[in-house]
Amino acid sequence: MVNHHDTGYKELFSYPELVRQLMEGFAPPEVSAMMDFSTLTDHSGNYITPLFRMLHYVACFYDHLIKTKVTTARKGMPPIFPVVLYNGSKRWTAREDIYRMVRPEPPVFLRVYQPHLRYYLVNESAFTEEELAARDTPLSGIFEVEKASKDVEALQGAVKRLAVRIRAHPEKARLDEVITRWLKRHLRRLGAEAEQALEEINSLVEDHAMLAENLQTWAEKERQKGRQEGRQEGRQEGRQEGEEIGLQKGLQEGRRLAAMNLLKLGLLTEEQIAQTTGLSLTEVIALRSEQSH
Repeated sequence: MVNHHDTGYKELFSYPELVRQLMEGFAPPEVSAMMDFSTLTDHSGNYITPLFRMLHYVACFYDHLIKTKVTTARKGMPPIFPVVLYNGSKRWTAREDIYRMVRPEPPVFLRVYQPHLRYYLVNESAFTEEELAARDTPLSGIFEVEKASKDVEALQGAVKRLAVRIRAHPEKARLDEVITRWLKRHLRRLGAEAEQALEEINSLVEDHAMLAENLQTWAEKERQKGRQEGRQEGRQEGRQEGEEIGLQKGLQEGRRLAAMNLLKLGLLTEEQIAQTTGLSLTEVIALRSEQSH
């Protein structure tokens, strides 16, 4: 998972009902068919490290089961179904079996001694809006919010649908509490003003209309901030390089600065940013490319 989501997702999937929705909605049906969800138990994941992350996780999990006497080496280890949940925008390119990272490939007689661990990838961006809507669960609603985060209108709609799905669920009170905390954490990257407004959101089910209104307000304030910074930059450049030439250069730099701020915010599409700042779509796309390097 993308780093700033790790903590929020860790809390979400410490809740058994969301694990069930993940398995039933996004994993192969054979997996959920063999599971008894009433026996789900949360085990610490603090031993996760970046080094061969999934292999290390599985090995430490087995070690944890032995140390806590859940099982013994003689009784044997339970089967593992490793899942990687990816919410990034770039195409997933990591190899799906750790054996494929062994280079150079060993001769035949050595291959049986190499580590093998394959994981199941749940790639949020690979699901269409129709596919997520068909699952119709709070978890699919969370994925919709993730996918819609770069467009304020789409985000408002996704938040509304998520609230409807939570309200219709038998465990709505607990889901509302857990998902509201996740959503507030997800939106805090909008900045200080968003932080203050989010403090007023205590329940997604009850406060989703206020949240949708706040999302629109935050986006408008950011656009105004970008315009103001552009004018200030233009005046500064104008004084330095001459009123006519300097003003034009400063305004252009101001537009670029405003566009960069809106790109970092991640609420508007590139087309909307171009319309707001006066830059061409090509210039906005070039700025996004600069930020990614």
